Amino acid sequence: MTNMHMSLENMRMIDIRTIDTNNVIDANDINIDANLPMPERVTSYIRQTNNPYVMRVGKIIVKMSFSETTMSVNDCMKRYLKTS
Repeated sequence: MTNMHMSLENMRMIDIRTIDTNNVIDANDINIDANLPMPERVTSYIRQTNNPYVMRVGKIIVKMSFSETTMSVNDCMKRYLKTS
């Protein structure tokens, strides 16, 4: 199953030990145009990463998670992208 066909829940639950590091974008290679409207920035981030929960820093796979809160994933991503 390709990442494009995975649900967000499947992306969130992925076991990083099963991921080929060569198939994960390095955080330094993610480029977000701050001039784009927020929905387009989020779309750009997801397109570049293929999985909004996983990225690579050097040779290390990093998996993001969010705490149980009333904030939605969109709110968390917006906050993250505003600080990028």
